[in-house]
Amino acid sequence: MMVVVDAMGGDFGPRVIVEGSVNASREEKIEVLLVGKEKLIKKELDRIDHSGASVTVINAAEAIDMGEGIFSFRKKRNSSIRVGLKLVKEGKADAFVSTGNTAAVLYLAMKELGVMEGVERPALSLLVPSLKGVTLLIDVGANVNCKPRHLEQFAVMGKIFMENVTGLPNPRIGLMSVGEEESKGNELTKETFERLKSTYLNFIGNVEGKDLYSGKADVIVSDGFTGNVALKVSEGVIESFSRMAKFEIMKNFLSKIGLFLMKRNLKKLYKKVDYSEYGGAQLLGLNGICIIGHGRSTPNAVKNAVKLAKNFVENKVQEKIQNEMAKLSQSQA
Repeated sequence: MMVVVDAMGGDFGPRVIVEGSVNASREEKIEVLLVGKEKLIKKELDRIDHSGASVTVINAAEAIDMGEGIFSFRKKRNSSIRVGLKLVKEGKADAFVSTGNTAAVLYLAMKELGVMEGVERPALSLLVPSLKGVTLLIDVGANVNCKPRHLEQFAVMGKIFMENVTGLPNPRIGLMSVGEEESKGNELTKETFERLKSTYLNFIGNVEGKDLYSGKADVIVSDGFTGNVALKVSEGVIESFSRMAKFEIMKNFLSKIGLFLMKRNLKKLYKKVDYSEYGGAQLLGLNGICIIGHGRSTPNAVKNAVKLAKNFVENKVQEKIQNEMAKLSQSQA
């Protein structure tokens, strides 16, 4: 199995990408193709112990910065993102992973890989921790403006993902809205509610923002604008709360003792809410596997993103989504 990794992506350049990719290759026993500026990648490989890892460097002369816009990255014909996606398109690799410019990855992935039959818009989905395990939030930013049929497609793809990647049978599907009642929400959520209610899905109705981490639903369906805002707000709350807690704890001696006694449990809690444990967001609905990691990804996050890509391949998630979406398209014709 071969997984392509964009070595030039993220806020920390090739250093953390190379380290995480080497660890993934060694632990998961797969071949990783590192795409980017060859000299920089080899410099990072020389810096670390990469024995036992199967890593090949593919040169790409250009890199897309995190802040670049569409007019800029369209001109870069030899960017690491484009070169990596072409390897997947040509069947020379099984999946693509990038922690780079999300807009660039979205645009180029759709251009190079294309969209599955029966899928109008691919969706970004992300696993988040919950009180009952994990919940898949879909969409988290790929589609700002959606129609009810798009959200229905998101729900189907989310179901297949949870069944085949997490092993959860018949996952509960919730629709993000401003209230639990069927009558709550805007026209988009009201019409989507009716569509989902009439499907074979295990639809449990509307859920609210507070339910994102409660475990009430296994899949939460949303338009990309709402989903992204909910995700970013929750990330900010977790980060701010952690800083405030650390500040208060360090204020006096007794609190420091309490911290020492709780250290083991706090480590378990931190690991559960740490985004790096979940790898990245999956761009579902494309003719190819594409994982987009956080720009601030650590080596651990990169490793887990590659591991997630491997799980996609091994569990034939792409094929199962394709088959299900084709059936949905035929039933709506």
